[in-house]
Amino acid sequence: MSAWKESIEGLFIGFTSAVGVISTYQTLVSCGGLFRKKEAVTHKPQKTFAVLIAAHNESAVIAPLIENLKKLDYPRDMYDIFVICDNCTDNTAELAREHGAIACERFDSSKRGKGFGIEWMLENLWSMPKQYDAVVMFDADNLVEKNFLMVMNDRLCKGARVIQAYLDSKNPFDSWITLSYAVTYWFTNRMWQLARHNLGLPNTLGGTGLCIESKLLKEMGWGATSLTEDLEFATRCIERGIYPTWAHDTKVYDEKPIDLRSSMRQRLRWMQGHYDVAGRYIGSMLKNAIKAGRLGMLDAAFYLFQPMYVLIMTMMSVLFLARFFDTGGMFSFTQLLPSWLLYGTTALIYLLPFVALYLDKVPLKGYLGLLLLPFFFLTWLPIFFYAFFTKKNQVWSHTSHTRAIRIEEMQ
Repeated sequence: MSAWKESIEGLFIGFTSAVGVISTYQTLVSCGGLFRKKEAVTHKPQKTFAVLIAAHNESAVIAPLIENLKKLDYPRDMYDIFVICDNCTDNTAELAREHGAIACERFDSSKRGKGFGIEWMLENLWSMPKQYDAVVMFDADNLVEKNFLMVMNDRLCKGARVIQAYLDSKNPFDSWITLSYAVTYWFTNRMWQLARHNLGLPNTLGGTGLCIESKLLKEMGWGATSLTEDLEFATRCIERGIYPTWAHDTKVYDEKPIDLRSSMRQRLRWMQGHYDVAGRYIGSMLKNAIKAGRLGMLDAAFYLFQPMYVLIMTMMSVLFLARFFDTGGMFSFTQLLPSWLLYGTTALIYLLPFVALYLDKVPLKGYLGLLLLPFFFLTWLPIFFYAFFTKKNQVWSHTSHTRAIRIEEMQ
């Protein structure tokens, strides 16, 4: 075999081995989501909450959320609702006040974006006469299940310090884009988030529907002003050995972009932020994981590596196709891993989304989204590549929300 063919084969074997190891690990971890232990709420209301709503020109959707939050199954005098009216040019603040929330208006064109808005709000919150045991964060387009604060109170009383709720969609069947989003979230909620919760690994934060102990926020500061402030804050917590945890028993619904252009703009912001945070933290996370011998930190580093892993998986898919059409033996890339392990793991990866939807009792028409996922995945590929070369971008791209749905319609 020529040197060129040997180099090509070595590259293929390297890609295959990396994908095989990572895929096997991820598949084994995902199996932790096959079971769900019902976590009963055993604590009566004890904690007080500052409920923060991040809003930029959200007059179309802010009222239903505030009305929803005012009717939670929790003593009304134990939580206050604050709307962060961040550089708004519409009547979001006026509507927030009309519906009984505390509107906090911020105008700073030099520091734009959700992370800066939250940081500003927390600084103001700490200086207020009334203090709170925990801070809860939502986006203006959200809707919330009525048991949300009861579940968060219970988790805090049991020792959790950072908690992420189940993230669902307000509009899963508006378009093929929204259905693809929804299926992705349904799968992630079960086979990533719940699985890691069951196994004692750190969960990821989703930017909304999260609860953070005030004492922790005061100790370490917010300090998350990147395009993916949720990922940045979660990473900083995990570095300190504080693992975000998961609440599968209460849901937050948000509005997904309907058209492809808006969707790609949103996901580009996510990926730019992800690459930025990964570049700044993955090295120290790996170092701390090895030094402390903490699998959870290693798992978090794996999550930071996810975009590159997806690109490798793409190459792997190409290699599988080449394998079937190869007759000359060039693509002999099962030399380092047993064939049964490689193919078995791949089969499970494609089977688990079906299982996730079944276990979480997703409506039958939701399964149609599984047929759309390959096409949705293809729209990710240019985003992964372009985001890598523009990861230094810090310009916040706002996603417009227009669906004034009420929680009663979701139920």
